[in-house]
Amino acid sequence: MKIKNRLSLYFTAISTIVLLIVEIAICITINSIIKSDFYSKLSDRATVAAQLYLEADEISADSLNHVRGRYLQRLPDEVVRFYDDKNAASFIKDKNQYWPSSVINQVRKFRSKEFSEGARQTVGIYYNDNQGNFVILVSAIDHAGNKRMNDLLKALAFLLLIVSVALFTASRWFAQKTLEPIDKVISQMRQVRVGNLSLRVDEGNGKDEISALAYNFNRLLEHLENAFELQETFVINASHELRTPITSIIGEIEISMNRPRSVAEYEQVLLSVLTDAERLKETITSLLELAHVDMNYTHPAFKPVAIDELIWELSDYWTARIGKGMFVVNVLKLPDDPDKLLIPANRQLLSIALNNIIGNAYKFSENKKVRCDLYADENYITITIADLGIGIPADELEKVFESFYRGTNVKGYMGNGIGLYVTNKIITLFNGTISVNSISGEGTNIKITFLR
Repeated sequence: MKIKNRLSLYFTAISTIVLLIVEIAICITINSIIKSDFYSKLSDRATVAAQLYLEADEISADSLNHVRGRYLQRLPDEVVRFYDDKNAASFIKDKNQYWPSSVINQVRKFRSKEFSEGARQTVGIYYNDNQGNFVILVSAIDHAGNKRMNDLLKALAFLLLIVSVALFTASRWFAQKTLEPIDKVISQMRQVRVGNLSLRVDEGNGKDEISALAYNFNRLLEHLENAFELQETFVINASHELRTPITSIIGEIEISMNRPRSVAEYEQVLLSVLTDAERLKETITSLLELAHVDMNYTHPAFKPVAIDELIWELSDYWTARIGKGMFVVNVLKLPDDPDKLLIPANRQLLSIALNNIIGNAYKFSENKKVRCDLYADENYITITIADLGIGIPADELEKVFESFYRGTNVKGYMGNGIGLYVTNKIITLFNGTISVNSISGEGTNIKITFLR
């Protein structure tokens, strides 16, 4: 069963039950009012009967006629009985003693009594007269009241049926309208294939669960797209980057073997081969690192990482490697709560990302001093790494995060253009942003921001 139908049935069932309870309460209340009103009529009849039979000798003829006029309007199936002190029927003889002595004694004891006998309602009163003490019992069936109750029950039942149908129809319409964005999202999801993972579903402008569903599905598509892109990029770039130095090595060896050469020429060839071999080694190392990052990128193990602790570990590492005072850490601001310095991340991947930036800073500045600024407040954690290197041309800033891209001013430096590409992927994975600000010939600032 579809959610919209289930929601409609649930809403209709709950509303119908509530309406049924209200109708039952109305029926009970009205039935009580009708019975109370009929008991009042029976009580009046008992009083009129006492005046007619017991007070007739004490009132005028006109008054007696008036009393008889009221009494002659009999109630449906009316029964009136007078009982004396011996519980014997008086005035109106009843061979079968219509009410037993137990009922008569109850009336005499409590002075009045109201009770029901099936569909029949009965009122008894105790009446003291100069002729004696009598118990008067009047009983009748309220056919009019019963008919009103039956008509009311039919009307309420019909109303319940009509309202239930109307509620189901209205709730079905509202459920359909409410879930319409989900149908739209599902329709868009069906269009996603391996070949078009760049498609995204509409997240809308709201902040409800449907928008959250669309947002998380887009995040899933983004991860899948990145995974496929990383695999495709790895294969293409690996084949290209490995083929170039191998081709160069083979070519140089073949040329050197064409004819006998001097020791100096062989040394020059070997030096060139060594350079290509080192380049090949660095490329293989970078590709293995990229493969390792790709594997962790698609299956990251998120744990809380303390940024300040990680920065100090990196400081110890680079200080030991480059020299004391060459890696300067400036703590600009820290929150009072140490937990505000924790971000969900993979510590190994985050170390790779930061080390790539720091390594580039030293490489392109000829091992000059590198500064790392740490700023953290209640909302942001910002890491800025600045160097005094050769900088990046302004028209190339947008390309530095492309895989295997190398700037025009780094031809004399070893590298293959994978480091910042990997760094950007890692920072993005942990919901961070990375930006570059550089002046050619003066240095580069790379800023990483994590939003808590």
